[in-house]
Amino acid sequence: MKLLVATDGSENALRAVNYAIDLLGKLAEPGSITLISVHDDVALRSARRFVGKEAVDDYLREMGEADLADARKALDKAAAKHDAIIRTGHVATEIANAGKEGGFDLVVLGSKGRSALKDLVVGSVAMRVIELSQVPVLLVR
Repeated sequence: MKLLVATDGSENALRAVNYAIDLLGKLAEPGSITLISVHDDVALRSARRFVGKEAVDDYLREMGEADLADARKALDKAAAKHDAIIRTGHVATEIANAGKEGGFDLVVLGSKGRSALKDLVVGSVAMRVIELSQVPVLLVR
């Protein structure tokens, strides 16, 4: 089973990672986990004119790596086969697209990420992933 697990570095995302690790441990066949970190780059697009595209891309990549750090530690500790994807763009769209493009069996994500206040205004990333995904989605509380 191929699992795509979204992480933003939050405690809820780490709970989703740990759930995915436990789920793989219960399966008869070996599986794998691919972590995905996505940052919305809309606010930084105009900054590219002043600091350059490379500086913005480096900044977003560093943020993605930071988001993945605790999840990678948990996966390494569990000796779970894993890799990672870092993307920029609309968060829910990129997660849903990665699920389809990568041939994943299941997308796993925490029910709330870092920006609960933003979710009240623009809608939950988790709910948008559910709407957009062609792959089954599991929300972990």
